Amino acid sequence: MAMLGIPDLEAFIARRSIQAEVISLPVRTLTVPEAARAVGTVPERIVKSLLFLVDGRPVLAIAGGTARVDRRPIAAHFGVGRKRVKLADAATVQTITGYAVGAVPPFGHHEPLQTLIDPRVLKMPQIYAGGGAEDTLLRISPEEILRVTNAVELDLHSAEK
Repeated sequence: MAMLGIPDLEAFIARRSIQAEVISLPVRTLTVPEAARAVGTVPERIVKSLLFLVDGRPVLAIAGGTARVDRRPIAAHFGVGRKRVKLADAATVQTITGYAVGAVPPFGHHEPLQTLIDPRVLKMPQIYAGGGAEDTLLRISPEEILRVTNAVELDLHSAEK
């Protein structure tokens, strides 16, 4: 499938009347600290959209950028063993979402994806997510992501400390 870009994401936002802003930045934002510095916020307000394959089915997990996402809660949610939950590789991410790793927005992919969102993300008034390119971020409220994706709230962090 073809690569998607910022114009595709902006068109998706416009078609669905999503309250969000695509922000083009003068620097690349490949890491959470880089993204936070670029928009003048704390790293906790940067979220990542990670693509997992659960028994081969794509599932998008939206979590705080500084958080380590644990496969166990995802496996439990879908009733499979944790070895059946795999983080998608870069080529798979690009094929399924249309976007490169590090630029994946929470929505606007080739096909709608089953989405999980960590409750900690929902506590933020406003967050920044992948904006479709390595120098672009999406400013949006977590509630708007919930509305657009019909995400299921699931604690994605490890239960072990």
